[in-house]
Amino acid sequence: MTLIKSISGIRGTIGGVAGDNLTPPDIVKFTVGYTRWLAEHNHKEHRRVVVGRDARISGDMVASLVKGTLMGCGVDVIDVGLCTTPGVELAVTTKRADGGIIITASHNPRQWNALKLLNDRGEFLSDADGHRVLELAEAGGAEFPDVDWLGHVVESGSFGEQHIDMVLALPLVDVEAVRARHFKAVVDPVNSVGALVIPRLLERMGVEVICLNSTPDGNFAHNPEPIAENLTQIMEAVRHHGADLGVVVDPDVDRLAFVCENGELFGEEYTLVSVADYVLSVTPGNTVSNLSSTRALRDVTERHGGSYSAAAVGEVNVVAEMKRTGAVIGGEGNGGVIYPALHYGRDALVGTALFMTLLARSGKRMTELRRSYPAYYIAKTKITLTPDMDVKSILAVMKDRYAGKGRITDIDGVKIDFPDSWVHMRSSNTEPIIRIYAESGDRRSAEKLAADFMAEIQSLRA
Repeated sequence: MTLIKSISGIRGTIGGVAGDNLTPPDIVKFTVGYTRWLAEHNHKEHRRVVVGRDARISGDMVASLVKGTLMGCGVDVIDVGLCTTPGVELAVTTKRADGGIIITASHNPRQWNALKLLNDRGEFLSDADGHRVLELAEAGGAEFPDVDWLGHVVESGSFGEQHIDMVLALPLVDVEAVRARHFKAVVDPVNSVGALVIPRLLERMGVEVICLNSTPDGNFAHNPEPIAENLTQIMEAVRHHGADLGVVVDPDVDRLAFVCENGELFGEEYTLVSVADYVLSVTPGNTVSNLSSTRALRDVTERHGGSYSAAAVGEVNVVAEMKRTGAVIGGEGNGGVIYPALHYGRDALVGTALFMTLLARSGKRMTELRRSYPAYYIAKTKITLTPDMDVKSILAVMKDRYAGKGRITDIDGVKIDFPDSWVHMRSSNTEPIIRIYAESGDRRSAEKLAADFMAEIQSLRA
């Protein structure tokens, strides 16, 4: 089964059997459920929803079904077309819409797509609201408006340039400092919507841009998850062109990774760490990341006199904790930067602009900047779920086995904090897998810790 319903939306592979995959009936059903949820929360006579999509091959088909269903339910559509996830989020508030639907499966391969659902604040639905959408989608019995009350496409156009304008207007973004450094950057937007905005953002900051995989047609040139094994092309390109850095985004541009001038990865975990270091140096305060993120953010935050806290994995959980603690910067260790001075959403554009400002003002090269941060290494592995696996029981066993051997957190799977390392085991929100993340001060120790726990979990299935 490849239809996943979680706080990250309704996600699945295109085609196959309805109910088991993301098929046309499923797309319509869940869109109807969303409109019914909107009606419960908003009693306007006419409701408006922003719809945008990444460049996936299935995107046009899914968008047509979503927009048609919204109109059939009496909802007006603001169509922003090919648009990043943070762009859609900002469009909801900028255009005073009542919600938004982002059609993207983020870092998943080309056969996947998804509906990410937003409230009127341009933020992902809470867990409770998400479950209510699913209940309404499955309930049946919906009543639809007659011909005189159908919705319409009330606005259509790109939001990319407006998004860039908003980022460059932020007080902490120093365009002139970046322009003065005459940077050269290689960009890999993996043939999706990042090609429409990331090169343009950098060029407006005075950066010379060399763009790879720049046709937004959804034919991903490599596995689109921005991790080391998928980024050999840009790592080589940075060296070949003598660039100062490489900039990598995922298909919907909410994750951000950098490549150093020597072709080595800066480390996706250190995207948030470095941006937070800059933000905290100007506006001291608290930070938040998720349980699977590096301890380096805690170290940097405490160095600036702030407090760090961890949330369950998932943007909505991180945002809730940021609001609770009044955090000035936060996000997820997978390269997701949330800067509330702009909006509460992971945004690779704002992450890029803040990072470029940090790099420019520091006077350092990428490798020098990376060495200035605490040295940790995260090993990431996973186990594919099978129908016979009872994940809750497996994690309960692991929790009991390690009780008293480390500090255990169970708000999202099971995380065990040891004095000099940690391991986190949890079900993915986006794929049918158990993720196992482990962090230590060196690669070998982290990889051994992850491998040991993976083997232990697999032994429970024997």
